[in-house]
Parts: sequence; structure tokens; C-alpha cells
Amino acid sequence: MVNLSGVVLPSPLRQRQQGQRTTPPSVRIVHSGHACNVEEERHAERVYTIREGETLELSCLVTGHPRPQIRWTKTAGSVSDRFQDSSVFNETLHIAKILRTQGGRYYCKAENGLGSPAIKSIRVDVYYLDDPVVTVHQSIGEAKEQFYYERTVFLRCVANSNPPVRYSWHRGREVLTQGSDKGVEIYEPFFTQQGETKILKLKNLRPQDYANYSCVASVRNVCGIPDRSVIFRLTNKTASPSIKLLVEDPIVVNPGQTVSLVCITTGGEPPPLLAWISSNDSLPQRSVVKGGTLTLPAITSDEAGVYSCVASNNVGNPAKKSTTIVVRALKKGRFWITPDPYHNDDNIQIGREVKISCQVEATPPEELTFSWLKNGRALRSSERMVITQTDPDISPGTTNLDIIDLKFTDFGTYTCVAALKGGGIPEISIDVNISSTTVPPLFFSFLVPPNLTVPRGKSPLVAREGDTVELECLVSGKPKPIILWSRADKEAPMPDGGMQMESYDGVLRIVNVSREMTGSYRCQTSQYNGFNVKPREAVVELIVQYPPTVEPVHMETRQGLGRPVVMTCRVLRAHPSRVLRFEWLLSNRLLHAGAFDAQRDETEYTIRSLNRDGWGEYTCNVINEAGAGKCTFQVTGKAYPAEFYYDTYSPLWQNRPRVYGFKLQWTQMNPNAVDRIVAYRLGIRQMGLQRWWEQEIPVVGAFSKGELMTHNLTELIKPESYEVRLTPITRFGEGDSTIRIVTYTGEFHCSFEEETICMFTQDKNDDFDWTRHSASTRDTKYTPNTGPSGDRTDSKQGFYMYIETSRPRKDGDQARLISPFFNVAPKNPYGINNPPAYCFGFFYHMYGKHIGTLNAHLKQKGQTASEAPVWSLNGNQNDRWKQAKVSIRPTASFQVVLEGIRGPGIEGDIAIDDVTLEEGECRDPPPNLSAKAPSMSSHIWLLCITVVMTLLEGQR
Repeated sequence: MVNLSGVVLPSPLRQRQQGQRTTPPSVRIVHSGHACNVEEERHAERVYTIREGETLELSCLVTGHPRPQIRWTKTAGSVSDRFQDSSVFNETLHIAKILRTQGGRYYCKAENGLGSPAIKSIRVDVYYLDDPVVTVHQSIGEAKEQFYYERTVFLRCVANSNPPVRYSWHRGREVLTQGSDKGVEIYEPFFTQQGETKILKLKNLRPQDYANYSCVASVRNVCGIPDRSVIFRLTNKTASPSIKLLVEDPIVVNPGQTVSLVCITTGGEPPPLLAWISSNDSLPQRSVVKGGTLTLPAITSDEAGVYSCVASNNVGNPAKKSTTIVVRALKKGRFWITPDPYHNDDNIQIGREVKISCQVEATPPEELTFSWLKNGRALRSSERMVITQTDPDISPGTTNLDIIDLKFTDFGTYTCVAALKGGGIPEISIDVNISSTTVPPLFFSFLVPPNLTVPRGKSPLVAREGDTVELECLVSGKPKPIILWSRADKEAPMPDGGMQMESYDGVLRIVNVSREMTGSYRCQTSQYNGFNVKPREAVVELIVQYPPTVEPVHMETRQGLGRPVVMTCRVLRAHPSRVLRFEWLLSNRLLHAGAFDAQRDETEYTIRSLNRDGWGEYTCNVINEAGAGKCTFQVTGKAYPAEFYYDTYSPLWQNRPRVYGFKLQWTQMNPNAVDRIVAYRLGIRQMGLQRWWEQEIPVVGAFSKGELMTHNLTELIKPESYEVRLTPITRFGEGDSTIRIVTYTGEFHCSFEEETICMFTQDKNDDFDWTRHSASTRDTKYTPNTGPSGDRTDSKQGFYMYIETSRPRKDGDQARLISPFFNVAPKNPYGINNPPAYCFGFFYHMYGKHIGTLNAHLKQKGQTASEAPVWSLNGNQNDRWKQAKVSIRPTASFQVVLEGIRGPGIEGDIAIDDVTLEEGECRDPPPNLSAKAPSMSSHIWLLCITVVMTLLEGQR
């Protein structure tokens, strides 16, 4: 591990850095998954290309304090598709085995309550290539001079892909191109409903045209997607499919029966594939398909419909045969009487004709049969009792009983019985009762019209929230109608969720009534009570009383001793609201009570000077006839939690082997809200263990909001991670704790995103300086044909360092950028006999015809003479970022110097980015780089010089 010794704070337990460290968020998206390519789009956003099935991994790099919250969302362009994926609250968006439908625009949003949220986006383009499909179409032309018929074949190739596909045709091993064979025409790709397609036309088939044809689909190996091909064998027997169904049409079955549909092929080359489809969008879940046989076990009415067998072999159009399955059923019986006995001008009279009509829904309708009974005995059609069946086209499933010249002897119960031929389905019977009720002399009414009334005292009905209530309408009439309940005052669902509720006794029972159920309820007679009668209705008012709704329900108030505290409890709504009283309590001890006046909807309690006895839970009860609403205030002197500072530059260091240190930094949330913080309790435990080690960090004096606190954690064991807990302490006691994880990492990384440039410094003895730069802020007068168009990740918002070689710079001018000091941990505590290895890496961009030289030097502490560079490169390396890695073995604390030397002209800008330093030898260094690492002999020579210098210092 390495350390910036210039940043490590000395031994005092705690240091305070002045200044406000609250900063609004900033955000940047980087990728670490299996990207094929990342390119700029509209100078602001990037396109991330990935192959279907690979892993998408996007990281949202944020800065800001307090630590911003991060949220990933996705849009795919259309309103219905917006935010289709669940939001991900994490720095890294990880999608394994990405699908083509998951492409689109991904947004990273960071916010911490300061300023506007920071948002960046990147478009993800998913590349794929499906297997191509070849379809064949044949046509036979008209006779020409009675000698022959022209037979033409079209082979069409289609493949779904992104990016667009390119096609090529082969006959055997021969590549077919336009003009290579007079009997072959190749149409350029065009778009159909199935996507882009390419057609091969074989005119006037010849013997050599009967061969294997292959269509090769290619996306030119983008994302490493290989070409895909399909082969079709064309013979003189090639033919479109034909099939036959071995079933009747239609098939009429009873519910619960098992139905088997058999489909066989009768022709087609290549042999066709069979599939079953249904008019119900999909086959039933319990259906079984085996070869050409479809089996539907225990069929139901919902599974009735048209079932089709489809055969396809990619020659011509698919063959399709269908049959209809009819599941026998009877349902929904109803009756009516003509004339309407409730019509004022057309009362039923003795001696006049009465018609009773009965209707049933039947499947299939042609099997429906009716019979009539009177008092349980079969009734036959006669001159006075005429039984007819209505024309199915006018009123399907309907039978009529006409009673000619109504007499007293016609009293009784008439039953209409509906059945299906062949049985197996339960019958439906409907009873009509003709009673002996009479009305003045010459009139006879055998039906009583319905009547609805609300019992006295049942409207308005007052209930308390949570009660069970019964809304009641008294209903009379023969036959007694069903009552339909609905809301009369607004379009709102009933308690069961529907818009209407049925009641056979006129009572609507509501369990656990709520305040939202207050209002008017309509009771109405059903229209299906046997007559064409205008529905009767009545209205019941329901008033639900409920306790006051108040705010805040719970509120925590933090305050220091000697300060005032004001608590306010506000009434939002209550019923009844005219009688409201309140009482304030502290731990069940009454403090104050009273009643609301007509103009106020809140009550207030004030503590003029808070003392220790004033801490606790305060309750305000607001009371009416229905109960009480409660506001709760927790008055406490607890301090708010500390907020860890995550943007500390290089917080981790190592001065001794096997252990490391960590610079812990934080600010205090709302430090002035309570009494002065006198100390922090620091707890630390190794991940995976239970025991906490604790110590107190004293605080001297007051501090302000946003002031940065620092404490050095030492003696942390490599490579373990630790859980760190920080708790502020005041006169009240402990405040809220906050926890973070400290993770060991053996890497230093700098991408120059901050103005501090990771504590790199400019050499004061060189000719000019390196410049921190971003392509989005580039001067319009920049030198063309040199320098990068973005940082190492191709982002125009990202920063990098570069040397500007325009005038007044001269050939050979040098600019040196010096890293902070890194400490070396000796493996042998008595000396560095075997110096540890580190891998120094960075990305460089050297583009332009006047590019000079880029050197990397190792500068060790105590060293005066300049060594040869450990890495060097010169000349134009093309317009792209490349990576350099070199292993170094320093014997003392060291710095790395990056030196840029101007070439002979202005087109010689050199840029660097993403500088890293890791423990251990470099693994897989880039093969195309020229590195000049010191040999082992130079390390030994350097070691000898170090030992001699140490001895001389000891003699002095």
C-alpha cells in the first residue's frame, strides 16, 4: 500500500479543518462492463454499445457533501415505456445477460439537498443478430408457343438484427452476385413488416438450379457477433404444405369432457412443422400438444372457440385448417309479462289476453327446447293456452305462453323449463305465480307493483368510524324484486369495490365503516323483476363520525437547555367539529387543558426555558364525541448524527508492514440545534467479528455547521475491512450514531476530476506547466489535428492533464508534473534488502505531427541526481488513448514525475489521464509500449548508495 505522506495528519487525536465543506452534487457515468464501443453523441451524452447476453455495468461517480443519494432510472423513448425498470438506488447499475428490450437511455441522478440534482445519461445500444430465415415462393407463367411453361422461384432471406444486416447468397460453394449468372437476379435489400429482406430470383428453373442455397447474414463482426447462415435445399419436389383435420366441424361437447383434435400433413417438401393456435389468443394452460394432436382435458365454457392447425415449411404460404369447439351450456333465465300490469292505461283484465314470455341463453341455440308446467303438471298448447317459440332471428332462446280470455281458473304457478337436447346439462326453470288478488269490480291484478320506503329514524343514520351499520329500505311487491344499492351523491365504488351491491331483503350491511363512506346511498328495485317497469328508488343518508385528524402525529424536537420550545397541534378535520377540546400531557401528567374557539383550528404549548425535567414525550389529545386524535412531541437534547465525508483525497496510507491507517473525516449535522458537542464516541470493529473497540474523541470549543473534523485511524490490519461508528455526546448524553465501512485497497488512482489534481504539483524549475482541461470547456481557438477530443473514457465532461505546445513554447521546452510522496513499507524491518514492487500506470494521448517525448521518472527521497526515465515514448501515436504500465522497486519514499517535452511544432499536444499506483508487479502490461524500467543491477547499485549514505549520516 502507498500513502501520500504530505496529506497524512500527525499524531494529535483530532484536527479541525476550517471552512464550509457542504457542496452540491456532481455526477459522472463510467462503464466497467462488456462494452463493444463507447462513442460521443451530440457532444454531451455517450452511446454505450453492448452485445445481447453480456453484462451491462455502469458506475455513477459522484462528489458532494453530505453524501448524495444516487438513483438510476431508464427511459426508452415512449411515454408508456418510461421508467419501465425498477429504479436502482445504487452507485453501480448491473444487468446480467442484457436483452435487446433493455436498450435505451439510462439516467443517473444524484441529490443531497443542496442546489439542483445532478443528472447524467448514457444511451445503451444492444447489438444482436438472429438466425436468418429463408422462405420460398414459386410461380408458373402462362404457356409460351405451346412448348413449355416458365417456372420462377423466389428465395427471400430475413434476419432480425441491430445494427442493420448485410446478406450474401451462395449456391453450394459458389457465391452468387448480380450478373454472375443470367438465370439469377438478386434484389437489393428492402424493408417489409418482418424487417429488412433480400430476395434471390431464379428465372425459368434449370437443372443446375436444383441445389443447396445458403443465405449468410452479417453485421460485420461488430461486438464480436459472428455471421449466421441458413441452408435451403431446392429440389424438383419442393412444394408448399397441405394438411387435413381428422375431426368434425363444429365439435359439440359437454363441460368436463376431454377433447382431442388430430391434424396430419398430406403434402409439402421439406416436411412441414405443425402448430396449434386458438382464437382466444393462447391455448388453455392445461392443454397438451403432441405432434399434430391437441388434447384439451376437462374442457370448460371459457375454452370454447376456434382452434386452428397451422403447417409451415417456409415454402409458399402456411397451410391452415380450423374447427370450432362448442361447449354446451344454459344460463341467464328471465321472464316478462305483456301487457305491463303496472301501466296505468293497460291493466290486466278478466277476459283479456295475457302473454308470459321466458328467455334463456343456450349454447348451441339449435338444441334448446322448452316446456311449460302449471302447478307442476305438463301444459300442452290449446286454443286458450297457446305455446309458441319466437323466431331465433328476432328474439333468440325465447318461448311464449298466451292465455286467451283470462279466467279465475287460470290462477296458479306457471313454470317455464329450458333444456338442451341429449341431456347432460342441468335444466333451468322459471316460476311465475298468478295470485288471487283482486281490484275493484271488473279488474283483476295478479301482480303487486314494487314499493320502496325508508323506515322512520333510519335516515340520516349516524354511526362512528369502525362500527357496523345497516342501511335499510323496506321493499314490497309480487314478485319481490332484488334491491340494488349504489352511491347517490358521487361516482364512487361501494364497500365491496363494485359500483353496485345486491340485497334480497333491502338491507345494506357495512362492516368497519370509515369516514370516506359518509354520503347518500340509493336503493333501487332491479329491472329484472318480470316487468317492464320504471325502477322505484329511495335515498338513505349516512353520517360517519370520526375522531379528529391532527398533525403532526409524531414530531421530534431537539433543543438545548435554557432555550424555548414551542409545540403546535393542528386539527385537519373532524366530525363533529363543533365540540372540540384539548389537553396537553407530559408522561401522563396533565399540563394544560381547554376548548377550541370557533376561529382556531390549533392549540399551542410553550416551554419558555427548557430544563432537564422538560425532556420527554409530550402528548396533545384533541377530543370530540367520536374519540381523540393525538399529537406526540419527543423533546430531546440528542445531537444529530455526524455525516461522514467521502471525498477525502487518498485517506488510506501505510507506514509499517501488515498494518495501514485511514484518515476519517466528517461534518456535524445541525451542530447548533442542541447543546455544544463535548466529544465523539468512536467505535470500530473488524468486519465479520462481534466485538466493538471504543474510545472518546474530546472536542475543544464550539464549531460551525460544515466544519470538517478529522481523526486518524491507525493499526488497521491489512487487508481487513472495518465498520466505524461515530456518536456525538452532549450534556444530554449520546446522540444519533452513524456508520460507514473502511475498506483496504492497495491502489492510488487519480483522474484529475478535482481542481486539487490529487495533490500533484508543477515543477518550479521546468519551462512551462501542465494544464487541467475538459473538452466541454475547450477554447474555440484550439489547435486542430492534435490533442484528445475527450478524457480517457471519451467523456467531454471528464478532465485530463495536457501540455499546450502553441507559442510561445519552443522545441525542447519541458513541463514536469510531480506526484505526492508515497511511503514504502519494508518487508524486512531492519532494512530494505528486497524492495517491494509497485505497478505505475497511466493513460496517454500523443496525437499530432509535431509530437515530442513523454517520460516517466522515479524520484526517491534523498536522491539528488536525475535518473534515466523508467518509461519513455516519442512521436505520433495516432488519435486514441493508450495505456502504459511499468513495474518499479523504490527503496525509499518516492514521487513519480511525468515529463512532457515539446516537439518541433504546434501540433504536438500530449495528454495524460487516470494515473494509478498499485502494489505488486504489473500484470499483463500493454505489449505495444516502450518501457525503460531499471534493471536489477541498477536497483542493487541504488541500494548500495542508500546504505553508504545511511552509514555516513550515522558517523556524523
